[in-house]
Amino acid sequence: MTHYPIFLDLRNRPVLVVGGGKVALRKARGLVDAGARVTVVAPRAQPSFDALPVRRLPRRFRVSDLAGAALVFAATDARSVNLRIGEAARKRGILANIADSAAECDFVVPARLERGGIQIAIATGGRKPRLSAELRKKLEQIL
Repeated sequence: MTHYPIFLDLRNRPVLVVGGGKVALRKARGLVDAGARVTVVAPRAQPSFDALPVRRLPRRFRVSDLAGAALVFAATDARSVNLRIGEAARKRGILANIADSAAECDFVVPARLERGGIQIAIATGGRKPRLSAELRKKLEQIL
């Protein structure tokens, strides 16, 4: 087992999402649903971000953006930027999820579903996210 499974209470906790694409949007939506105070840093972002209650900083990532963050999600389309975010977060003791490199993640986000107060999370340690998503869909049908 490479990861310790855990459900975090992120209500009113500051979380940083760097990136404005589809992956960053998916991460931001889940964090908002969990009650986190989300800041999104990206020069450009999907229009759907406008409908989310997030703080938007329409610019490139700065190391200072990590100040006070409980978690950080690096979800840009630039490998070098994601690597830099992960390294800067680790130096500050902040857990980081690096969307394009499971090996660099301090944590992975499982495929998950919620029905009637029950939450189910499915993870492959970041190695087979598609399989996790397929299993989640099958469980949705069962529940």
